[in-house]
Amino acid sequence: MTTPPPAALDSLQGLAFGDAFGDRWFGILRRDGVAALDERALPPEPLWRWSDDTAQAVVLVRELAEGGGAVDQDRLALRFATAYADDTHRGYGASMHDVLRRIGDGEPWRDVVAGQFDGQGSWGNGAAMRVAPLGAWHADDLDAVAEQAARQGAVSHHHPEAVAGAVAVALAAALATRGRGGPAPAQPDFLWAVADLLPDSDVRSGIRIAARMPERTSVRHAAEVLGSGYRMSGPDTVPYALWCAAGHLDDLQEGLWRTVAGRGDIDTTCAIAGGVIAARTGVAALPSAWHTAREPLPPVVAQ
Repeated sequence: MTTPPPAALDSLQGLAFGDAFGDRWFGILRRDGVAALDERALPPEPLWRWSDDTAQAVVLVRELAEGGGAVDQDRLALRFATAYADDTHRGYGASMHDVLRRIGDGEPWRDVVAGQFDGQGSWGNGAAMRVAPLGAWHADDLDAVAEQAARQGAVSHHHPEAVAGAVAVALAAALATRGRGGPAPAQPDFLWAVADLLPDSDVRSGIRIAARMPERTSVRHAAEVLGSGYRMSGPDTVPYALWCAAGHLDDLQEGLWRTVAGRGDIDTTCAIAGGVIAARTGVAALPSAWHTAREPLPPVVAQ
């Protein structure tokens, strides 16, 4: 068993804060509309529960700890299925209900995920939502980041765009980790650095578009151009979430407020942004009210 690096644990905590914070806003926005965001009042009680984004991120960090930083795909698939069976009420998407139940029933995971959506596989954002801590874990080796992010992504998402989204988020978290203690790069510079490490894909194209956006681009415009997860795909989730993170690499709280303002799949966009930013900043600067409100995480390694 390997102890997770501090940056990976920071990233996991930031991911969980983003996930739980974003998830609480779904109901508020349905009830009160986007004007509620202008007041910047924290979501009220009850506890901010995290969703499947965090549940799977915890599983992934546990897998990395057991594997010495490497992903064993067969073991990870079973870990995801077991975590799902233990708590099915974490907001899993419809296709993941099917995938994880079938894997839990003993079907080979490769056959299950490759057969989704008429053999195309899912191009959803689930492989990206959980992966930031992996990028922080392997920040010293960007080749390992890309390889291990793709390996974990393929366990649940067969479509290459879903895997590309996961690799992009992991690389962003790795670059954020590398910058700990130094000045934050400019937003476009950070996004170009991520895009330049990716193969051709719709995800890469979206990040390149994000990097070209003028400094004063509004959240609303960025969300409309890049997509903020309404389609719950890698290409329409990851570029926006990374645009938000890149603009607030030294301020986790502001980064999450900006991300949630784009609406869309807000637990996932906030989880991605939170995981990337916290890989650099940690979570200690968040106000105590945030720490009190968010559901605690389970242990990620045996106590």
